[in-house]
Amino acid sequence: METQPVIPGKITVDPQVLETIARLTANRVPGVAKIAEKTDVERFLGLGAKSVLVRVSEGRVSVDLHIMAEPGVSLLRVGRAVQQEVTESVQQMIGMPVDAVNVYIEDIFYLQPQEEVTAD
Repeated sequence: METQPVIPGKITVDPQVLETIARLTANRVPGVAKIAEKTDVERFLGLGAKSVLVRVSEGRVSVDLHIMAEPGVSLLRVGRAVQQEVTESVQQMIGMPVDAVNVYIEDIFYLQPQEEVTAD
């Protein structure tokens, strides 16, 4: 097994990169319809928090995710799967330990049936 030489310097990962990893990972979990986005009005008034929030403290990561679930799925299973997948992705891609992945299931997302278009 080859070992890589240690090169002096540091590597800094912007918290937005961690948010992107968490967002993309959560969206791939079966049963997650989408990330629950807050409206522009809620953000302007300060009523809405970020849909994906990552905190880094002393080299450890905590993630808050607000999601919309698909209908007919076990919300508990979906939440646990999101926790597991996000934890693994952060640890694998960044190499930082994850203290917590808090999943907030905001609602069930039902696709609106498309209205039939009639030709006149």
